[in-house]
Amino acid sequence: MKQTILRRDFIRTTTIAGIGAAVLNNLPRSFGRSVLQNEMRVGIIGLDTSHSVAFTKSLNTPGKAAELQGFKVVAAYPKGSNDIESSVKRIPGYIEDVKKLGVEIVGSEEELLKKVDVVLLETNDGRPHLEQALKVIKAKKPFFIDKPVAASLSDVISIYESAKRNNVPIFSSSSLRYMESVQDVVKGKAGAVLGADTFSPATLEKTHPDLFWYGIHGVEILFSVMGTGCSEVRRVHTNNTDIVIGTWKDGRVGTFRGTRTGTHDYGGTAYGEKGNITLGPFKGYDNLLVQILEFFKTGKAPVVPEETLEIYAFMEAADESKRKSGATVSIESVIQKATKR
Repeated sequence: MKQTILRRDFIRTTTIAGIGAAVLNNLPRSFGRSVLQNEMRVGIIGLDTSHSVAFTKSLNTPGKAAELQGFKVVAAYPKGSNDIESSVKRIPGYIEDVKKLGVEIVGSEEELLKKVDVVLLETNDGRPHLEQALKVIKAKKPFFIDKPVAASLSDVISIYESAKRNNVPIFSSSSLRYMESVQDVVKGKAGAVLGADTFSPATLEKTHPDLFWYGIHGVEILFSVMGTGCSEVRRVHTNNTDIVIGTWKDGRVGTFRGTRTGTHDYGGTAYGEKGNITLGPFKGYDNLLVQILEFFKTGKAPVVPEETLEIYAFMEAADESKRKSGATVSIESVIQKATKR
């Protein structure tokens, strides 16, 4: 699906798949070797999410697991959201939490980038992510960008395009992708996946597109087991639940159910040729952290950019379907619209 992407000082024709391939194929060959020589200094941007504290505890606590060795969080820039209360009120407490773990608090992103080798971009608010990511990319620091990648599909595309142009490794994923049961499906224990149903909370945040804020978790589970290739999306609403129905190019159907009330449960079912696998439960962040550290070692993202871009296009198409009273919306149409902004 080709689109013309206009971004500030350049116009070029590309494909979603091309974005991903270019990022992976143009990494510096010496990257993996150089970062393995010494303990890598990890910097965190954003102390307004529990992820920042969880990652720091795992990396900075003595006696950590072997797969977490060789990395330490050394600095953090705490500023996160300006106006999301649930994020802003966390910052003072999280500053104290990471300081107790030996982390230096710095006054700017630029100061942080001078002190670290790699970056965890953790700001809970996706709106400043483009500006923050561009600073990291300019500094040539490989980075993990936590959910949501951005607060618009257009910004998501811009971040990945900029990383590609500058040969900077980038990786994003929900921790739900690395639940053991989901990875069982990825490894083929259910055989070829014929379809899947997933669910997660989908709490609303007025500053973000509907599913970008929290529905991303269940959508990421869906794409983890179904793979890429969704062509169209339809969304329906019933009883405090939004259901998004995706049709893949090969005819398979995958659904995401976003719950608006109740407990924070995550899971679903993958339907395979060898049988069905129940997805869940979520047990913590360390499985994702292991993947992030391997990414920092190699410069190769375990989730290719085209899959991440399709996930956000899926959520944008779900919003567009809602605006159109449940009409079917193509993935290609929302990507084309986002690239014209």
